[in-house]
Amino acid sequence: MTSPAEAPIDAVLVGTVDAAPGSAAVVVGARLAVRHAGRLEVYDTGAFLRGGAAPRCAVDVPPGADGAPLGDGAVLAGPTCVRALDRTGSVRWEVPHPTWQGGPPHPQAPDAPAVSPDGTLVSVVVPALAEPKSNGTRVRHDGEGTRYGRDVLLLLDAATGRIRAARPVNSRASVVTQRWHPDGSLLALSCWTAWYSWSTWWIEPRRDGLHIRGGTRMREVIGFVAGSARALTLRRAELLAPEDDRDELAAHDISADEPVAVYDLAALAGRPVGPVDVREGSDEVFEDAHLLDGEHVLVTARPRPGAGARAQAGAGAPRHWLCDAATLRPVGRLRYPVPVGRVTPLGDGSWLTDGPRGFHHWSLS
Repeated sequence: MTSPAEAPIDAVLVGTVDAAPGSAAVVVGARLAVRHAGRLEVYDTGAFLRGGAAPRCAVDVPPGADGAPLGDGAVLAGPTCVRALDRTGSVRWEVPHPTWQGGPPHPQAPDAPAVSPDGTLVSVVVPALAEPKSNGTRVRHDGEGTRYGRDVLLLLDAATGRIRAARPVNSRASVVTQRWHPDGSLLALSCWTAWYSWSTWWIEPRRDGLHIRGGTRMREVIGFVAGSARALTLRRAELLAPEDDRDELAAHDISADEPVAVYDLAALAGRPVGPVDVREGSDEVFEDAHLLDGEHVLVTARPRPGAGARAQAGAGAPRHWLCDAATLRPVGRLRYPVPVGRVTPLGDGSWLTDGPRGFHHWSLS
């Protein structure tokens, strides 16, 4: 009998949208941004999916920066500042900060800013210099040493750039993931720090500041399930805890310290449940998980190069599983009629995948 993890589910091709090879998409509410070769184009999501739409704005993205749609313009996190641009590319406001650690060839912001669902707030993580007598992390820029302290989460007014709140977080991040709750009441922040893995916090913006309601370690946030205070996270085996390395989906109630549900992704790959020694290699490398809607999670994995007959036969092609957002258990494995790449969820149960000629738009049957 076929296991639930291998039950075939046919993805339905809704349409295709032409785009330059290597383009990446990010969705914020009714806006969709396409990033390619130092350019960010912002579209109405519906018009983009129908094809042939003109961008509402197109702005240049400097090296080391990343951006997201903000109204009819964009907001960029860069190596030295956070900057909002209007649809003509003119600067609306700018918030400077110390230079991000990193390079060569240049320092790089760890992620784009996150815009609240109502479009009134922008959250962004920025670096901070260490206090003169404190122990910080020394990083060299152009031969000169700079000592960094803890990163700082800023909450900015989307219209003016005014700092509404600031909160230090215990990270010196090289990767950041942020997810707003659909109703804007909570923000989940995940920061990956070298040799320390992920730190994730559930944060409540209030009039008197940013309040941490709880959090978790070694897990990256996927998103909040609409209509609840339930957050989903992904843990990857990453050699930081050889005796307890795992690939897991987890569900969290932000009022509880431990996950309320956990699913070991080893079962999807057909290997024994429990810790995996990634030094010896496993057939599957779990890359990401995406909350499609309030009911479904899409988990992506790719065969590890040289990991056995199945990986060789798959020639590195990604595999996608559909899991239940409530139980985290698999519903089945998605089948596509064409090769697929990175996944961008659209929030309505459908999703995009990129390819050599642009994007494919998919839904469930």
